[in-house]
Amino acid sequence: MLKKLSMIFCALPLVGCATVPTSTHDARLDGYTAKITPADFEYDPMTTPIADVYRTELSHPGRSGATLIDDGLSAFIIRAAFARMATKTIDLQTYIYSNDFSSKVLVGELKNAADRGVKVRILLDDYGTNSDIADVMLLNQHPNIEVKVFNTVPNRTKILYYPQFLMDFNRLNSRMHNKLFVVDNIALITGGRNVGSNYFYPETASNFSDTDVLYIGDMTRYATDSFNDYWNHHLAIPASAFPKAKTKKALKKLEENFQELQRKTKSDLQAYDTIINLAQNEYRARGFDFSWGRGKFLADPPQKVEMSMRQKEQYQGDIIRTLQHLWDTTQDSVYISAAYFVPGTGGLNHMLREEKDGVHLTIVTNSLASTNAPTVYAKWEKYRRQLIESGADVYEFMLSAENLRGQKHDRERKQSSFSVLHSKTIVFDDDISWIGSFNLDPRSAYYNTENVTIFESTDFAKKLREMIMRDTQTSWHVTMENDQPVWTGMRPGDTTPRVYHHSPDTSIFRRAIKVITRLVPEKFV
Repeated sequence: MLKKLSMIFCALPLVGCATVPTSTHDARLDGYTAKITPADFEYDPMTTPIADVYRTELSHPGRSGATLIDDGLSAFIIRAAFARMATKTIDLQTYIYSNDFSSKVLVGELKNAADRGVKVRILLDDYGTNSDIADVMLLNQHPNIEVKVFNTVPNRTKILYYPQFLMDFNRLNSRMHNKLFVVDNIALITGGRNVGSNYFYPETASNFSDTDVLYIGDMTRYATDSFNDYWNHHLAIPASAFPKAKTKKALKKLEENFQELQRKTKSDLQAYDTIINLAQNEYRARGFDFSWGRGKFLADPPQKVEMSMRQKEQYQGDIIRTLQHLWDTTQDSVYISAAYFVPGTGGLNHMLREEKDGVHLTIVTNSLASTNAPTVYAKWEKYRRQLIESGADVYEFMLSAENLRGQKHDRERKQSSFSVLHSKTIVFDDDISWIGSFNLDPRSAYYNTENVTIFESTDFAKKLREMIMRDTQTSWHVTMENDQPVWTGMRPGDTTPRVYHHSPDTSIFRRAIKVITRLVPEKFV
């Protein structure tokens, strides 16, 4: 019925039917010629300036360095600094591209790199792309930049955009959630951050508290291999197939916007340039806090998107199998910082057995007040009680960035800034670290494609564990009392702990919404 309705709408002249291919097998792409080819990657990454700084450490086969990026400003600065140090290639893969101020500045850095001759590939998920004429789409017209969009929604008209999800739900419900930033095939940034101001700047209305890692060395080539799998997959559609992204008028407007931005923010850009130069100089002076070890890069195959619903719900890829193996071989402790934590019955039983066998579990996840997904929180609640009763330490993130600075508390989370935990990190036995895009929930396990890094280094694991423990200090410790949850914690300036017998910082309305969302099947959260 919906398919017939779509055809009727497409026949209406007032609505129009602007469509794009959903596969490179579409005849409309027969004349497509790639601007960036495998020949552009026929260079030795160890000959690049980025590798040269740590040549001695990287001379050991299989070795990589890792440094934590635990705040948004640093995450932005390091991306910009490495874009400026690039001499060969840059690959960017992201779920969300917001086309806001920080996104414009970052793609401006990519354009500047391309102007120097660096080959830039950008792969976006269609659902997370702001617009067909977003800056990043228009940059596809640059001779050294190629942009592709993964898992496209065919009809671009607003009236039909969302109805198409019902007609092709199995494919379009599965999204490319991967997040990579690869420079000269030797430096890799990965973690939970997409491209947008709320991932980089704490001053935004809703800031994501997240974790990235900068890796240099052997792990990067596996990330590039994964990027290539997606880039060459038939669901990756060139931006040149999007009519709006090909307009010269829009590109000219983009160039004018870049010039206007530089004119209006000249003094700010001078300060920005100074900061980026400092970051570059610090790296070149070997001032980055690298821990050295060996690791793996894992990613779901792009084919996961096309699996049937039954295949997806039975899917056991490398990420899930490795996670199960790490749990099975852990002896003492597991520390988790998880934005969305819905372990499922199997995952819960595994954790309960581990806790019973002496493996202590510490969990930090979002509170009902801080989460941007109350439906996920409603599912988390049913696992929380058993985990607490088994002996696990459970913490839920406090609401707002204002609170953490000791300013006035915003009870209803109205228009003031608030911080959402967005991290996806685990530490096993203070020895092995897990960081990536993978949330511990059904969507990551069965529907979306994801990537993670597993890094074996006691030094790095302790740094990540300390970061997670710092988050517990600005979180509510959840315990059970008389068979009911109790939240205890201290805000800056408090001399005694606060105790709540319902979710802190929430209205009756928000708690009611949470109860209603329990009706949503867990596999769809």
